[in-house]
Amino acid sequence: MSTVLIVEDNEKNMKLSRDVLQAKGYKTLEAVTGEEGVALAKQHVPDLVLMDIQLPGINGIEAFKQIRADAKTAKVPVVALTASVTPTDRSAITAAGFDAFVSKPINLKEFLDTVKRLVEGAKK
Repeated sequence: MSTVLIVEDNEKNMKLSRDVLQAKGYKTLEAVTGEEGVALAKQHVPDLVLMDIQLPGINGIEAFKQIRADAKTAKVPVVALTASVTPTDRSAITAAGFDAFVSKPINLKEFLDTVKRLVEGAKK
């Protein structure tokens, strides 16, 4: 069973992501701050991380950099999840090196296709 770490401070978004992923057979881990997300990623080394960008504490881009900087978690695919899609934000997210980008509110098909593609790609 593949494990997906969801780093999201909005309760409704967390519930939606968790419920959809669990219904599709994924195990989920949850964090509500960037720091907690980094700690859980290092502790569990999930198959995929879904990272909100606007988080309390360190933001999603900083958390992503910390995950990439650790040898244990450097290869874990990370998807940026954000409602903020200005060209500046998008270029900052792309420049940071995220594996994919999913805008909120999430399109379930696009969301699940992205998760599946990255989880299966990581297992090769």
